[in-house]
Amino acid sequence: MNLHGKQIKIFTANSNKKVAQGIASALGLPLGKSMVQTFSDGEINVSIEESVRGSDVFVVQSTCSPVNDHIMELLIMIDAFKRASAGRITAVMPYFGYARQDRKAKARDPISAKLVADIITAAGADRVLTMDLHAPQIQGFFNIPVDHLLSTPLFVPYFQNRFPEEEKDDIVIVSPDTGSVGRTRRFAEKFGSPLAIIDKRRPKANVSEVMNVIGDVRDKKVILVDDVIDTAGTLCQAAHALVEIGGAREVYACAAHGILSGPAVQRLEASPIRELVLLDTIPLREGAGIGMVTQLPVAPVFAEAIARIYEDKPISPLFV
Repeated sequence: MNLHGKQIKIFTANSNKKVAQGIASALGLPLGKSMVQTFSDGEINVSIEESVRGSDVFVVQSTCSPVNDHIMELLIMIDAFKRASAGRITAVMPYFGYARQDRKAKARDPISAKLVADIITAAGADRVLTMDLHAPQIQGFFNIPVDHLLSTPLFVPYFQNRFPEEEKDDIVIVSPDTGSVGRTRRFAEKFGSPLAIIDKRRPKANVSEVMNVIGDVRDKKVILVDDVIDTAGTLCQAAHALVEIGGAREVYACAAHGILSGPAVQRLEASPIRELVLLDTIPLREGAGIGMVTQLPVAPVFAEAIARIYEDKPISPLFV
């Protein structure tokens, strides 16, 4: 593995061209010339239309829906760069698909996040740059360096500007389940507000039942903090519980990755959530651009991380 390429080149597949263009613009670079198409039988065809020999190549691809197609695009592009003698190849994955399958929840379950990590490495990636993994231990599934960016430094300033200073004593930061407590605690510490937790039981996949609100949210404005919103069942049940059980006055929410599949939009529209703030790690699907949703750009922080990786500087200052 080469430790350094002679120049930065940014390429993208099809999942999130807007973020890739934003990264390239922030770095003052053009997007690399490439073509990612699909043959009539469904096979993916990749064509790299400029030299990458000796270059530090960063290929931007969120492995969101259609997940398997986007993973294959990423793998084939990595293979193409490796065979074209790129100096170093970094897979820039604003959203890492299959991250929720990170352990065996019952007998004979696969650990698909580990499998995806293995095939990305086998394809020829030298490094992975991603954001808000569902389980941070997924970094250990890779045998190559993984730079794991956090969404908290993007969300906290937004909400600090969203609320007047005099209102901040009336705000509580809420974890929608016990698995998100660590993420929510970091948010609460940076925001300077107390923490509350939703205690829930999940009888089966994509179905959750709220049991209790741990913490005082009565007559407070609350901010729900999560990493992924898929069908929005957990988030909306938490919002209802905060109002109906906890007595919260207003409910806001934020999450790094907005999949918003299935009945998510209808659930959000029927919920007491006033505003949902997402990052643009995943493009909003058609029909999901409802008025309550705000998207924040991730391109600036990814561009800064890429510049630091290229210059062999630490990316830890981005976590402050």
